[in-house]
Amino acid sequence: MKLQKASVYEIRRMAIGSAILGALEIAVFFVLWLLNIVERFYPAVIGAFGGVLMAIFSFTLLCLAIQKAADTRDQKLMKNRMQFSYNIRLALQAGWVVAAFFIPFINVIAAGVPLLFPSVIILALQRTGKLVSPSERKNSDVPKDEEEEDDKLETFEV
Repeated sequence: MKLQKASVYEIRRMAIGSAILGALEIAVFFVLWLLNIVERFYPAVIGAFGGVLMAIFSFTLLCLAIQKAADTRDQKLMKNRMQFSYNIRLALQAGWVVAAFFIPFINVIAAGVPLLFPSVIILALQRTGKLVSPSERKNSDVPKDEEEEDDKLETFEV
């Protein structure tokens, strides 16, 4: 399945934001290393780099899953696909953290923190109005009645 232009744009934004936060994380670990709080510096760099890659990969899988689910007419099938995608992404991320724990030259904290970066970036984009601005929401094609109905959707059930 080919990524749509909007998905590529969002993945690019996520990659740039994750790279910036990853560099900030490495800088924090460098300061901790200079203060002799962290024994070795290079495991933090490897962990942060791998964690950023895993976060971007997971977000890309999410975009692909959303595209595939959007093409589906059957609600039950769509929910099942999204749940399966969530479980796969969660297992991949957990596998990365477990691997970082057992591999001695990877700092597990530095490897796990970047998995939170997409959530932080999305929150920052929402707060700044760069994700969906209020004017875009008001000018949407969806009539007000349907928009209110969408807000009352039930959560996914396992």
